[in-house]
Amino acid sequence: MDQLIRQKVRSPLALSTEGSLRMPLLAAHDSRHRFRDTWYDTQCVSWIAHYDALRRAAGVPFTPEQNRRLDLWAAVARSGGWWWPREGACVISERPVTMRTEVCGDDGEVRLHSADGPAVRYADGWDVHAWHGTRVPSWVITDPSVQRIAREANVEVRRCAIERIGWASYIDRAGLRLVASAPDPGNPGSELRLYDMRRETRVLLAVNGSVERDGRRRRYGLTVPGFLDDPIAAAGWTYGLSAEQYSLLLRRT
Repeated sequence: MDQLIRQKVRSPLALSTEGSLRMPLLAAHDSRHRFRDTWYDTQCVSWIAHYDALRRAAGVPFTPEQNRRLDLWAAVARSGGWWWPREGACVISERPVTMRTEVCGDDGEVRLHSADGPAVRYADGWDVHAWHGTRVPSWVITDPSVQRIAREANVEVRRCAIERIGWASYIDRAGLRLVASAPDPGNPGSELRLYDMRRETRVLLAVNGSVERDGRRRRYGLTVPGFLDDPIAAAGWTYGLSAEQYSLLLRRT
């Protein structure tokens, strides 16, 4: 029973809390003041849920004092956000008034995502924008543009902004030159399109080999070295394969 509770209760909660909220909040703070091993770990909801499930579902006997302490921890977790105690003082944050997430992967990981506003917002106006789990500046969500993408130094932020616009739309707006196209051997019925991008970089536009949760196949772009002029060779390069090896794939994922 303990192993089942770890698998179904504690592990998913720990993964979701770490990935969807703790790390974005941690990254949002000034890097000089990151309390990695202090207050960010005081609200460990996964462990609270684990022990609560042990006593409720598994019938594990707790002493009256253990029950009292666990009830106190659970009350704090239900009623407030992260908190950190000090001698003579305790700082407590409110819960966010908005939190938008998505479920991804076979393990059911929950991550921050919102395509039309902040993924996390507090009552005082402080917020976090996120695109499929990646924290991004607000403009990526609210007003992405080719010009802003061109000025952005962070590769991941650029990728998220392009995905927000849509790869096909971005390629059209940016006026990227088509280098070559070819049927995708690893994804029958789909096409690989290779475009010039910038700084001796090209982008390979492809269609996902796997169906998304909504039943569609996502179109996405991958940056590849500028010396590649064959879409099949570029697709193979992303897998560490030669063009000949990639051509032999029956189906890629």
